[in-house]
Amino acid sequence: MYLSLLLASPALWLAPAAPAVRLATPMMQLREQQQVVAPVGSTQVQTPSFSGRVVPTKSSAAKAPASTDSAILVQGGSLRTWSYQSPSVDQVEVDLSTEGRPLDADIELWHGPDNTPCKMRVYVENGEVRPFRAVIETPRGPNTVAIRNIGQLEFPFAAKVNAAMVVQPSAECLASSQTIQGGALRTYPFESPVDSVQILLKTDGRPLNARIELLQGPNNNKQVIELYTEDGRDRPFFCILETPGSGNVVRCVNTAPVEFPMTASVVADKINHNMGSEAVLGGDVVIGGDIGW
Repeated sequence: MYLSLLLASPALWLAPAAPAVRLATPMMQLREQQQVVAPVGSTQVQTPSFSGRVVPTKSSAAKAPASTDSAILVQGGSLRTWSYQSPSVDQVEVDLSTEGRPLDADIELWHGPDNTPCKMRVYVENGEVRPFRAVIETPRGPNTVAIRNIGQLEFPFAAKVNAAMVVQPSAECLASSQTIQGGALRTYPFESPVDSVQILLKTDGRPLNARIELLQGPNNNKQVIELYTEDGRDRPFFCILETPGSGNVVRCVNTAPVEFPMTASVVADKINHNMGSEAVLGGDVVIGGDIGW
């Protein structure tokens, strides 16, 4: 019957055949692993084992080497999350930086539905000179770290969350601590050779509400961190602030009521011993003063 229909319709004879679409087949890349060495006197055959992965044949990404930087670009107004299902992940390190533009971000730790045991607001005047680097405690997983760029679209930043190599406070930072009562503040000035400082805030199990400011000059905030933690002993806050230049002062404010004191440790992290001793314009030199009288 189909033959009679074909003979009765000459127009079907002139219909061009559809070109066959050839799909590129995946290519298996193999690499040789360590050979299995047979014991002495054994008849085991020494054959190399291979492991591989499937990559597209016409993909430029397959030819390029894998990037070792796991930083993700977060555009203005967008949100990125990092989830850790393993309960063995007790803490993560958060790194935020820009290409010289301001940085304005909200960082939250989600532990279960509608449970945010830790959150902070971060502002940095220049994310390239003073990148943000902090450690968030994540006990009793699973946990999710949410980072939102609350800046404008013109101010993206790079975010990186790492759980493998987390920076730890030094022994000096753990040993030196001062109590800050609710509503009180303390200031910590640093000299010019200090390139970065360590800050550790914790409580005796009560909630932690604090504001950390890095000032360089009168009322000139270079970096501001507004912090909340539901348990300052179970989830203490540790960060490293970059302090390039001279006249850097760290100010820690306990924004909680007087019933919620906290302990603060602020010590120098990196010191540049090769810094010259000559005068710096805008430093501590007074021109036209009473020096020498």
